[in-house]
Amino acid sequence: MKIKTFRFKKVNSTNNTAIRIIKKTNLNYGMITSEMQNNGRGQYGKKWISYKGNLFISFFYSLEKIDVALKQLTKINCLLVKKLLSFYYKKKIILKKPNDLLINRKKICGILQETLIKLDKKFLIVGIGINLIKSPYIRNYPTTNLSEIMNKVFKKKEIENKLKKIFEMKLVKLYN
Repeated sequence: MKIKTFRFKKVNSTNNTAIRIIKKTNLNYGMITSEMQNNGRGQYGKKWISYKGNLFISFFYSLEKIDVALKQLTKINCLLVKKLLSFYYKKKIILKKPNDLLINRKKICGILQETLIKLDKKFLIVGIGINLIKSPYIRNYPTTNLSEIMNKVFKKKEIENKLKKIFEMKLVKLYN
């Protein structure tokens, strides 16, 4: 399975862009990535702070042929991102329910899932924000970034491509 990639310099939010693409095309799955987000969103309508150089990516896929509960898909999607991070960070990565990944008790990643129905067809949008080079300040919630932890600079495009392959492999299994 090959996921079509849409790359942008700047969007309001990768999830909003995914929703627009779903509405305007007949694609069953895709990936949206952007250098910048003006209005990234987190859980419960919270603002996702989007520093240039960090990863902002959304995957979308039709749930039409997937026989897995939404709650289970949330866990699966978190584990896919955890798998990506474990390529770079070999120690413990914690999943803080429902959708944050922590390293050393500090948030490194947030995931926002949304559903959309188009012509009786249900889609899942999985927005992923990973702090690669800069940690946002969140009151009462410590954050970190991959470069700081590993004392190394990472190639964003390489990380995007690795995450895309992880999602493609999982979607093949979910659709079969």
